[in-house]
Amino acid sequence: MAALMGALITWLTGSRIALAVGKWAAIALAISLFLLSLRRSAERAGRLAERLENAEKANEIQRRMLQAAARRPRDRDRDRDELAQRLRDGQF
Repeated sequence: MAALMGALITWLTGSRIALAVGKWAAIALAISLFLLSLRRSAERAGRLAERLENAEKANEIQRRMLQAAARRPRDRDRDRDELAQRLRDGQF
């Protein structure tokens, strides 16, 4: 068995065909790993873009809420009661 393995290794390292196949296999492996890495990077960039978009939407909503709160009268008791009633009614 060991002699067979030794003969196989000797053939692989000494044969021009085996060396050419090995080179092409190494090139194919490198290209496939590069493409896999590129795909993962694109997925990560897509997730980050989606996260940024959601954060921008949340900031816009919060900004509008703060502007609406700034335009309201300063009567705190009335504001709290109105806010509680609007929240119960499903409005803001």
